[in-house]
Amino acid sequence: MQTGALFTRPSTILHSSQVLAILLLVSPVSSLWPFPPKRFTKNSLMEAGSMGLDDGDRIVAFGDFNGDQFIDVLTLDSSQQVLSVYVWDHNAFAFEKSSQLRHATHIHNVIPGDFTLDGKLDILVMSANSATTLNMDLYKGNHDGTFQSTPISTPSSALPQPIAVDLNGDMKIDLLGMIPSSGSSSPLKAWRNTWNISESQSTLFDLVDPPFDGTQCKLASPHSNAIIDLNGDCLADIFLVCDEGSDRRSFQIWVNNKDAGFSLAQYQSLPSGVQAITFADMDRDGTIDMVFPTCSSVSSRTGVGSGCSINIAYNKQIPVCTAGSRTIDKQGNQLCRPPDALCIADPKFNFDLSTNGQNDAFVQIPFSSLVNSPLSSLLVLDTTFLPPLPLPVRLGDTNLDGFPDLLVIAATADRHTPKLLISEPCKKGLAGCDANGYGRRGFRLLQKGAESLEAVYDARGVTFIDMDEDGTLDVIVQRTGAQSHGTVTFIQNNFYYDAFFLKAIVLNGACNNGWCTLPNGSNYLPFGVSYSGASYKYTVLDTSGQRSAAQVGQLPQTSYHSLLSPYSFFGLGRTNNYIENLFVGSTKHTEDHFINMEGVIPNSRVVIHPPPELSEGAWKRELFLRPGQWIPWVTLTVVVATAILAIIVFVLHLSEKREDELERRRASHHINFDAL
Repeated sequence: MQTGALFTRPSTILHSSQVLAILLLVSPVSSLWPFPPKRFTKNSLMEAGSMGLDDGDRIVAFGDFNGDQFIDVLTLDSSQQVLSVYVWDHNAFAFEKSSQLRHATHIHNVIPGDFTLDGKLDILVMSANSATTLNMDLYKGNHDGTFQSTPISTPSSALPQPIAVDLNGDMKIDLLGMIPSSGSSSPLKAWRNTWNISESQSTLFDLVDPPFDGTQCKLASPHSNAIIDLNGDCLADIFLVCDEGSDRRSFQIWVNNKDAGFSLAQYQSLPSGVQAITFADMDRDGTIDMVFPTCSSVSSRTGVGSGCSINIAYNKQIPVCTAGSRTIDKQGNQLCRPPDALCIADPKFNFDLSTNGQNDAFVQIPFSSLVNSPLSSLLVLDTTFLPPLPLPVRLGDTNLDGFPDLLVIAATADRHTPKLLISEPCKKGLAGCDANGYGRRGFRLLQKGAESLEAVYDARGVTFIDMDEDGTLDVIVQRTGAQSHGTVTFIQNNFYYDAFFLKAIVLNGACNNGWCTLPNGSNYLPFGVSYSGASYKYTVLDTSGQRSAAQVGQLPQTSYHSLLSPYSFFGLGRTNNYIENLFVGSTKHTEDHFINMEGVIPNSRVVIHPPPELSEGAWKRELFLRPGQWIPWVTLTVVVATAILAIIVFVLHLSEKREDELERRRASHHINFDAL
């Protein structure tokens, strides 16, 4: 009976397999697939709508207002008086309104930052007081997307908006700008942060002269002032745009000498018709370059420029050493930077903006050649905001190849359409390269897959953001509403690129790099601090073994709705290795103002905690791997595969043990005829 039953089982299994096959043919395969369907499936830029933002709102700043490591947005209504905080909901994949705040006067700009050094994100609101003065009020954050209702008043500023800097190396947010009237010989003033968290009544700023050694200039209004490392020592310097009168502009670079103050390193005129300036490592050589448009004229009514060009001024510095190259010459001069010592200052660095035909460090690209349209011009001012906002060329690595791409708005007749220009190696016919196809980088207009951008005709501003922290740079288009599609549209970057990225943020040492405590006794981590001036340099090997270096700054600009995120995002290109060296610099005036991290895992987020304020000590580092929907299933697969292998090993072990036992028994019954 048992033998019969044993022989009938195969036929039963065969019948069940046939039934299962029929069910698979009849039922939808998707119902048996364990993974959730993708939100965006097309390999292109996909319109994602307003993502929960109210129609009529305008995004004025980014920040992590509740400390959950997701980027939130701060918006301003059409009256320019009501601010709203929208926090990101990861599960809903949308923003949710968290709070609303009405300011007494007309708002010009908002700077998010941890001004009180308590690990909570505050907002400094700049509003109109008169034709020559900006009021500045600080609303302290509650770390939940809300703010205290009573602001802290600070000394007023002149119309050129101050920028957030750290002048004395204590990692507190100071301000640098001008006041309406100055009784000293210094046109620049510093709002030195004097907040004492232990005092119930403490002033936020003291007005002092900045520690500048050199002739100061009058700031332009508007300007593109920035705090970013320009001489290569991983310590943030100060870049100022100066007003020379008669619509002429120049720039000053003040090098950071720590406790010795700032010294004037370069003072040079800017080309005629210069607009907003932005900064990035455009040629991936480990130095920060300048990018800015120039136009022969700009319409004060529409903000559209005529005869515009995109200009790239490459930073001239000592390069990164290649294999076998000498680092120092016979006179002891530094020839190059070793890969494990990238934070070496080059006192001879400079930007050369001459156009004599022999200067390959300055490139002017006609805008019409970039967008393949002789009738298109560049939108450089947003005149729908009061006062009009300068619109810089937005820089971001959308394809993760390590080279920043350009995001601009092209104006043709009454249509204002966003355009994405992809950075590529130079070749013949590519905009930005010479007639023979030589040059540092060229740019190609993205057309295939960019239909969602081309469908927009009422753009008034664009910027990059990484929605949901998934490791791709998406696009935000701010609109006038003339197309009846709202005033904000998010464009999801759903292209697949076989490359890696890294996200990093340096915090400000609040709460001694530990847990902060709320009045109700609950604890929180000080992630949302928006600290300006940090610097990153890294080296990475590509798949062919070639080493390249790049540099990225953290939140270098904060004025005129700069719309920069509090973290740094950079593509690594294709690599099959860890990041060799990641140098992280701060604004601290201590002997070791930077660290070197080796073997950082790509596709991750790095959080760095320097020692608080002016203290020395160890740097705290945290690494967060990017979560993904496939991770649980990969883990399950590994566990199941391990279990199956363990069963196979166990069965083979039992079989081997059985064979050994049989062999032993046969040996024990063997007759030794020689012994007989």
